Amino acid sequence: MEDFLLTDQDRATLQYKVTTKLREVILKGDFKLGDRLIQEEWATKLGVSRMPIREALRQLEVEGLVRIEPRRGAIVTPISISDIEEIYQLRTLLEGEAVERSLPFLEEDDITELESLYSQMISLNNTEKDVEEFMKLNAEFHRILRHGCPWRRIHSMIDTLWKGIPLYTPSLLSNHIKEAHQEHKQMVEFIRQNEPKKLRRIMEKHILRTRDNLIRMIEKKDVEKD
Repeated sequence: MEDFLLTDQDRATLQYKVTTKLREVILKGDFKLGDRLIQEEWATKLGVSRMPIREALRQLEVEGLVRIEPRRGAIVTPISISDIEEIYQLRTLLEGEAVERSLPFLEEDDITELESLYSQMISLNNTEKDVEEFMKLNAEFHRILRHGCPWRRIHSMIDTLWKGIPLYTPSLLSNHIKEAHQEHKQMVEFIRQNEPKKLRRIMEKHILRTRDNLIRMIEKKDVEKD
């Protein structure tokens, strides 16, 4: 069994760390559909009280990774390949449309901020702390890319799809971050060149590549179980 015990340094951001650990073991396939995630067991494994476990489970329920049932507790509902296909196909359609419509409305300050975020991302290493920082910068990069889109409803739909796995994908696929850097660089270049259709295509490629890598990760985990 993997050693999940959190260090003293981890406790500086305890709630975030507990939620991240539990999310990772679910997304990486350590549980099967219907398995119980027992608070007492995970409090012991992580070296924390039950309170942060309870709060983490509430967040994971919002993300659709667990279901809280009376008298049974947290029931794991892991992401399937079908879920990945649905989430990322919808993201491709919606975010491709959003960034294409956003570009004409982006101002110089927006573009400068995107360039700054890109520079910060490529300066990071592959440590756990840097991957966490990359996730925050990446989410903000994508938000600014699409925030100029005048369609109000598309933003709420994209925000819903981003809850859960898309936000935390870099922690699962940290060995693919270099590919993300190249795609982010192209996005900034196409914005500077005022090429909305090219921006849309690279965004679609970016999302579909991530989808394919996630599916391969799940398939590999399934093979290892057999």
